[in-house]
Amino acid sequence: MPRFAANLTLMFTERPFLDRFAAAAEAGFTAVEFLFPYEHPPEAIAERLIRHGLTQALFNLPPGDWAAGERGLAVLPERFSELQAGVETGLRYAKATGVARLHLMAGMADARDPRARDAYRRAVAWTAERLSRENLDLVLEPINARNMPGYFLADFGHAADLIRDLALPNLKLQFDLYHCQILHGDVTTHLRALMPMVGHVQTASVPARNEPGTGEMNDAFLFAELDRLGYAGFVGCEYNPAAGTEAGLGWFAPYRAGQGAGA
Repeated sequence: MPRFAANLTLMFTERPFLDRFAAAAEAGFTAVEFLFPYEHPPEAIAERLIRHGLTQALFNLPPGDWAAGERGLAVLPERFSELQAGVETGLRYAKATGVARLHLMAGMADARDPRARDAYRRAVAWTAERLSRENLDLVLEPINARNMPGYFLADFGHAADLIRDLALPNLKLQFDLYHCQILHGDVTTHLRALMPMVGHVQTASVPARNEPGTGEMNDAFLFAELDRLGYAGFVGCEYNPAAGTEAGLGWFAPYRAGQGAGA
């Protein structure tokens, strides 16, 4: 049975961020993820995880100036030293929270631009090597252009080719079922083909990005397929609750009793 991680950036937003850990635990989640932790001291997040018996499944490395529209620095060669400093910041939070994997956002650039492609390859290779020294995985996530126009990594094949080419043991794919459906369709076939390199899975309904089971995908089938494929990682619930988080957790009820701790 999949182990679901509540995404605290999108779920339980009726509460202040640090109070969402308790809400997730009370709802039956044993793991959490979020986009960024950097507005809070690492010790404060670690304390919430310990207090509520939660595992930190994932978070993103610093993306640059999010408020100004930046969505990662990896494709920007002139920002490489800033990316390196951000990785060190992320590692402080990783040590505090015990997370086992971090996501590196690519940034905004044309995927056909050779300069951006070279910069991205260099940034991914350097970051993966740096994280390997801390026994952490690095994950790469293709994101659809409808939600993030202009994002460099908008193709699962591009991500998979880079992962294969670099052949680094701790470099893996972040497979978001929602993004795959919008980008390519045929989600099950893609999942089966790419499972050997998958390091993290996320879910949301298509097209509205609400709770699983409310859109065009057969989410229950896909969750069962993860079991059939032997996936033992987390499934991050990166969706926007349609009418309040608790009110929309009916989809989670069949899975709640099977949630367990893990890395």
